[in-house]
Amino acid sequence: MQQLKPIMLTTVLILTVLVVGVTLFMRQATFGSDPASERLDRIRKSPNFRDGSFQNLTPTAVMRENASYAAMLTDYVNKPKDNVPPRPLPSVRTNLKTLPDSTPAIVWFGHSSYLIRSKGVTVLVDPVFSGSASPVSFFGRSFAGSDVYSVDDMPDIDLLVLSHDHYDHLDYKTITQLIPKVKKFYTGLGVGAHLERWGVPADRIVEFDWWERQPVADGIDLIATPARHFSGRSFARGKTLWTSFVLHLNGSTIFLGGDSGYGPHFQEIGEKYGPFDLAILECGQYGRDWPSIHMFPEEVATAAGDLRARTLLPVHWGKFTLANHSWNEPIKRLLKQAASQKLDVTTPRIGEPVLLGSVHPDSDWWNF
Repeated sequence: MQQLKPIMLTTVLILTVLVVGVTLFMRQATFGSDPASERLDRIRKSPNFRDGSFQNLTPTAVMRENASYAAMLTDYVNKPKDNVPPRPLPSVRTNLKTLPDSTPAIVWFGHSSYLIRSKGVTVLVDPVFSGSASPVSFFGRSFAGSDVYSVDDMPDIDLLVLSHDHYDHLDYKTITQLIPKVKKFYTGLGVGAHLERWGVPADRIVEFDWWERQPVADGIDLIATPARHFSGRSFARGKTLWTSFVLHLNGSTIFLGGDSGYGPHFQEIGEKYGPFDLAILECGQYGRDWPSIHMFPEEVATAAGDLRARTLLPVHWGKFTLANHSWNEPIKRLLKQAASQKLDVTTPRIGEPVLLGSVHPDSDWWNF
């Protein structure tokens, strides 16, 4: 027994150090803050918040039933060689401050970051310019060639729209650098707690519950619509709301999809607010073990049809490896399905402008 005491003391000491270390690490600003006070009171009144967390409209498990964690680990360790592009991605250098905007112009920056400009109004969605999609810079690194744009390249932003608080959509470093350029931040319930901790004044934050509408200016408004996903920047999930948005912009109707698994909400949104001139939908980072929270490429085409979209811009690919498929598999599978549906799909290079209704780039730049 006497010999066991030093071992037990050492074990307790190691565990204590680990607990203290994790606790201190999780207090870093990048993890944000949980909603509190008036913000939390509003969340508790939401019909979408039950049992201490936000809920999807349909039952949605983050992992499929009976998923094999051993198989997942094996897949992660044995990723295909083409999980990352074999060479730097091509891009186009566009002066975003002089972008033609008589018709809505959209510039994609890889993954789910893009800018929309129309008649002097600039909208920026889910910007991630830090080169990483994680709370630490050495993990979730962006592809070579995909970081050709930075905060310095951004014009003044009228609306910064944030779909949810995952690291590949809400980036601490990018947000803190953008604050001086942004008039207002628009996001789901609770996400404002992160923004306030990072220095965004409360009067510049607008939070939505699903189906809420916010007029922005003459000819411009935002409507928060459901998505099928989850949220969380630490161990807890569902403390903030994930959402998609309908953007009415100077006579055009654009769907900002955020992250979502496929579900009947797409048809409901299409019936209420469609047809859409453009649907910007996630296409990538899917897996067999999480089929409900991200769409497979064929489902993306179906969702675009449900929304009655005239044109589809697929995003959520082309910058980060967050799943085990080949880096360009999503776009290949999507285009095959879209062709059978006769769906117009635009596939711009990073930085290459899409001019809605007139210029829809569709080269196969990704085919290497």
